[in-house]
Amino acid sequence: MATKTAAERREEARQAFEAFFAECPSRKLLDRLSDKWVTLVLTALSQGPRRYSDLSRRIAGVSQKMLTQTLRVLERDGLVSRTITPSVPVRVDYELTPLGQSLMPLVAAIKSWAQEHIEDVEAARRRYDAA
Repeated sequence: MATKTAAERREEARQAFEAFFAECPSRKLLDRLSDKWVTLVLTALSQGPRRYSDLSRRIAGVSQKMLTQTLRVLERDGLVSRTITPSVPVRVDYELTPLGQSLMPLVAAIKSWAQEHIEDVEAARRRYDAA
């Protein structure tokens, strides 16, 4: 049986979408989805289409730059759509695509878990820091 080189193993893993390999495209998507701004934007949009200013008010602490970047990458990834309505001023709405909506049960579960278990996590942090 022939031995495979590291490059061959990486290429096979990439083709199989093995997230443990650095070059795997699914790993890049996991990195994106684990971003706090992505989670908050998706959650805000799960309640229906929103304008940029609505999102900015809803998501406390997000800078204009980060919100713009987050919306752009989500649009590029096919999770969010952007609709421009010609008017004065121009109206721009963002909403989840069907692909983005399919992700929401997972995002909602993680958000819910975080809210339900934050006290346990903070207690664990205090114990760890005290040791």
